[in-house]
Amino acid sequence: MLRNSLVILMCLALFISCKNETKQEVNLEENRAKSFDQNDGFITLKGDFVYFADAAVLQTSTEIYGVVIDMNMHKLDAQTKAFKKEATDMVPVTVRVRKFEKNKDEEGWQYKVEIKEILKVEAPDPNKEDVIKLAN
Repeated sequence: MLRNSLVILMCLALFISCKNETKQEVNLEENRAKSFDQNDGFITLKGDFVYFADAAVLQTSTEIYGVVIDMNMHKLDAQTKAFKKEATDMVPVTVRVRKFEKNKDEEGWQYKVEIKEILKVEAPDPNKEDVIKLAN
């Protein structure tokens, strides 16, 4: 009897923990769908974000974007600080943005993004080994 109760309790705990994980993924999928369904011109991007020395960058797997420095960018930077060990660390984020081409006379990457909504901020992968550090 005790063994059956223990098995049932473990199954219930497993079911509840899986249910929470699925809900978080569904919310992200709903937010991604929102970008397309709203037809508001915003897109969802997932990439690594860094703000350092008055320059903000979002690097996706295929593109690098300059980020408009405004209130939403500062909110994102504040949320990423909890995951940084150094000021130059990049943090994985998912955001809804307005993408546009930079002015011809501006320096920087061809496209810029203006953050409209912060969907997710994650801890960086500690096993990622693509960091280059310079020392004197």
